[in-house]
Amino acid sequence: MHLFDRIAGDGHEEVVFCHDGASGLRAIIAVHSTQLGPALGGVRFRSYANEDDALEDVLALSRAMTYKAAVAGLDLGGGKAVILGDPALIKTEALLRAYARHVERLGGSYLTAEDVGTTQADMDLMRQETRYVTGTSRSLGGSGDPSAATALGVLQAMLALATHLWGSPDLRGRRVVVSGVGKVGLALARHLVDEGAVVVASDVDEAVVARATSALGLASVPPEQAHAAECDIFSPCALGGVITPERISELRCEAIVGAANNQLAEPQCARLLVEAGITFVPDYVANAGGIINIAQELVSHRRELASTRVRTIFDTTMAVLDEAKTEGASPTNVADRMAERRLAGYGRSGRAGAARATVTGG
Repeated sequence: MHLFDRIAGDGHEEVVFCHDGASGLRAIIAVHSTQLGPALGGVRFRSYANEDDALEDVLALSRAMTYKAAVAGLDLGGGKAVILGDPALIKTEALLRAYARHVERLGGSYLTAEDVGTTQADMDLMRQETRYVTGTSRSLGGSGDPSAATALGVLQAMLALATHLWGSPDLRGRRVVVSGVGKVGLALARHLVDEGAVVVASDVDEAVVARATSALGLASVPPEQAHAAECDIFSPCALGGVITPERISELRCEAIVGAANNQLAEPQCARLLVEAGITFVPDYVANAGGIINIAQELVSHRRELASTRVRTIFDTTMAVLDEAKTEGASPTNVADRMAERRLAGYGRSGRAGAARATVTGG
């Protein structure tokens, strides 16, 4: 498929390929939609097998951000960025500053933020090069690390799921496997323990699992077995693509609610989960807490307002699950339609609809 066909296939407006020879920066910024507002999305820093995989990832992630913002009722569009390479090996101040300068050149159509492989400290550093960075420390006028808000939102989605499946927002005694106990996963596990759930931790990083089990007294399961562990809720909280057609037959859970983006490896997985009798809360519904928190940062720094808005994920999840049950449809299809209705009903002049690929270097 030609490059422009790949970009325009999901309605992307612009994809920018960024390069800086001095620092070694290779990055891609994808602006999926500015229909509702500037495109907000984190910058993911990780190794990819090849550049095609990096492009596919940033295109899928940026589209999901558009739908996430739309379903959450935010006046924001969707975007995402990826920096290619192992952050443990190549992340430097010069490289992060070079990336931030590319963000600045976009003039505010894309707002960058923290994601896998980047930190709040990285956002603080980028703030020296661009106005268009969010989630910086409070001393710089930001709202801080959005992980806590993301975890709170996933908890709200689980409470809604419990109401939908079991009749009340009560997770006491429910067994939840949290796959990926990094910042968001660990914060979610803390919430679940407080709710009386039986939490099982899993992660590819043994040190991270040890920290979670020690801090919270959790049981653990090897990462390759996490999806197949018997539980009430399986919660993917690391990278996406973990729900494959092959793995669906191995699942031993009633529901899936997690913080990871793009959990379904293929579109057909939404239908296969329905056929398997497993309730899936679409990831961009459940994990919207972070973007809601940042949206509040853009208009006000009142933390109580951000927390109140994050808790509306409960209502959104209930609406998705109830409509899916009434229609006999997958929750994913229902959530997609909700997002598309809002996008279709909100006109915005500007860049929408003009797919463009740009290569910039330094």
